[in-house]
Amino acid sequence: LGTLHASLQRCFPSCRIFVLGIGFFTLCFLMTSLGGQFSAKRLGDSPFTIRTEVMGALESRGVLRRMSDMLELLMKRMDILARLENSTDFHKGDEARFPLDRFQPAAGLMERIQAIAQNVSDIAIKVDQILRNSLISAKMGDGRRDQCEVPRDPKYPDCAGKVEWMRARWTSDPCYAFFGVDGTECSFLIYLSEVEWFCPPLPWRNQTAAAPSPPPPPRTQAAFRSDLARLLELVGTGKESLSFMKKRIRHLAQQWLRAARRLEQKLKGRQRDQKHILVHIGFLTEESGDVFSPRVLKGGPLGEMVQWADILAALFLLGHSLRVTVSLKELQSNLGVPPGRGNCPLTNPLPFDLIYTDYHGLQQMKQHMGLSFKKYRCRVRVIDTFGTEPAYNHEEYATLRGFRTNWGYWNLHPSQFMTMFPHTPDNSFMGFVSEELNKTERQLIKSNKVGSMAVVYGKEASIWKGKERFLAILNKYMEIHGTVYYETQRPPEVPAFVKNHGLLPQHEFQQLLRKAKLFIGFGFPYEGPAPLEAIANGCVFLQARFNPPHSSLNHEFFRGKPTSREASVSSQHPYAEDFIGKPHVWTVDYNNSEEFEAAIKAIMRTQVDPYLPYEYTCEGMLERIHAYIQHQDFCTTTSPPPPPRAKSPAMQSPPSVLALSPNATHLVWSPSASRDPHAWPPVDSLQVWVSETRHACTETCRRHGLVCEPTFFRFLNKKEVFLQLSITCDSTEYEMNHLYPAVAENVHECYLQKEPLLFSCAGHNSKYRRLCPCRDYREGQVALCRDCV
Repeated sequence: LGTLHASLQRCFPSCRIFVLGIGFFTLCFLMTSLGGQFSAKRLGDSPFTIRTEVMGALESRGVLRRMSDMLELLMKRMDILARLENSTDFHKGDEARFPLDRFQPAAGLMERIQAIAQNVSDIAIKVDQILRNSLISAKMGDGRRDQCEVPRDPKYPDCAGKVEWMRARWTSDPCYAFFGVDGTECSFLIYLSEVEWFCPPLPWRNQTAAAPSPPPPPRTQAAFRSDLARLLELVGTGKESLSFMKKRIRHLAQQWLRAARRLEQKLKGRQRDQKHILVHIGFLTEESGDVFSPRVLKGGPLGEMVQWADILAALFLLGHSLRVTVSLKELQSNLGVPPGRGNCPLTNPLPFDLIYTDYHGLQQMKQHMGLSFKKYRCRVRVIDTFGTEPAYNHEEYATLRGFRTNWGYWNLHPSQFMTMFPHTPDNSFMGFVSEELNKTERQLIKSNKVGSMAVVYGKEASIWKGKERFLAILNKYMEIHGTVYYETQRPPEVPAFVKNHGLLPQHEFQQLLRKAKLFIGFGFPYEGPAPLEAIANGCVFLQARFNPPHSSLNHEFFRGKPTSREASVSSQHPYAEDFIGKPHVWTVDYNNSEEFEAAIKAIMRTQVDPYLPYEYTCEGMLERIHAYIQHQDFCTTTSPPPPPRAKSPAMQSPPSVLALSPNATHLVWSPSASRDPHAWPPVDSLQVWVSETRHACTETCRRHGLVCEPTFFRFLNKKEVFLQLSITCDSTEYEMNHLYPAVAENVHECYLQKEPLLFSCAGHNSKYRRLCPCRDYREGQVALCRDCV
């Protein structure tokens, strides 16, 4: 008995723990193994997943029976222990050492075990009943699946072909199994009708009647923000490029905040819906190579990161809700991409009103969004430094006419591409900002200028190669400074008489520009932000004229880009040449030494003040992005307004919405034509001019002090417009051509545009005179007409 007594002493606490563990295990097991059996929604929603769940239940039934047997055995052994507990010899002489109440719960414990055993037995019976019902349902489902046939519905002409594709390829991407496809005909049809939309709904599926959806709740109104701290958190860490962008945002913070307050006052409390915006910087993802981050500290190009930092600041201060991603994993998570290889649509509706990305991000979205990419691509805005012309954007046309490149053929609306400079009106001008000086700073710069100091535009040594002749002439008149990156040894391309500061932080580079008289470019890089920063700091910018102009037809740099830039890249920085000009910008022929030297002498005699175009100030960029977000909508198609009513019943054709101008040189919006108050830009700003041969509409409009507005092409793509302009048309044809509408005057053949995506301000030909839609623009803000804000 002493041995038994000692054993019981050790056993009772353990038995309690064991029994509690059995109870807890039983509860967990039932919740996990039987949860699917009690979920009618799961079975009803996916009839082609019953088999898997039934097999799990069959296994669990055997386990439940074994558990019941174990509990019955445990109950019998506890009964023996209880009888021993009641024996009088068991307690003699030991009550002081082992209190009686320590063993009294044994009887209650045994009762609990009996109750658990009975419950397990009852559950096993219920499982048997569920299994029988499930097996019957599974057989019915199998029979139903065997009876599925591909519907022949003219409303769904692609259904049969898609089912055939699914039969052969459904295992090619795990996302199909994620949506319930299991290789049966019915699973194909359910997927193609409920996840995608190529087949009609199956009549035997539970089709809940579409209840009228309640009106959407009122949108949150965007409110200008007064602090950029939260934006710095959103940008994140871990890359040199992100650190650079955050430094820039901090440096310009006060200017951004002042500009936001001024724009808020200008808008006078106008209602603005808050947009949910995803900003995905694709070129910084590891999957795209992220070649920029390692070069931030080594003289690599910073223009793209300057622009992205400014875009983030503008969107945030305008009061919109932002998400920022720089990895593919973050992108997939925010979009709701199902597991797999990207062939299936998103699991839920896209939660973003707008997505700002670049070409790398656009490619990543297409690869992982399946059919959802086509559905939601109208919400995308592509930050595109050099632009994408319509001829390169239209996939079929680009392929047929030789415009296809590695970066084009997306079939987006051309205005969805947003450029760094306004070099083509076919795209939207996004821009960036330069630091704006106050009155005190401007006076200080003028007083501290060194009239014989020049800074060379070019941080990479390769830019200096072959420029010895220019540098020698410049050295006769000015002290030359450079900011060329090097690690240990001075780059041999930089002459000894040049004072090279190495790669400078942004604020030190600004201080250098504030002292210099001249900022000189050697032809590359094209269209960067540095010349505007130099002009804003009181420098004169001297650049080379290109003859012939550089383009994809004659220069390797532009080859492969989705833009020809024919005749538009006439210098290193066309914007500075065309929109700023002398005395701040001098463009000369560097191959003519006399012209080059004469320009340097003239610049040394010229006094200039710091100058910054309004569109490159913080306020100008905020104003521009605000207008785009409020007015640009590429998800709803627009059509021309109805023509005005005829004044005479005898008129055979409806009159045009256009009328001849008072001086009979061009067309304007007819005073009698209706006006859509929501049209943007307002139609009153429209003027229609006819180009000369070999002139693009961009150049034609500029010659009249206007800019080309591709949105207005739809109003003049009509035969009667030729008649109003006194153009004789022996024939009129609709064709796909990015130069149309146009006229071949020598043969009196007129052409109208067949494909709206090909309406283009760019492009010219010696055969055609083009019909060009032009509009006015605000001084210093070429992207917006006078009444566009």
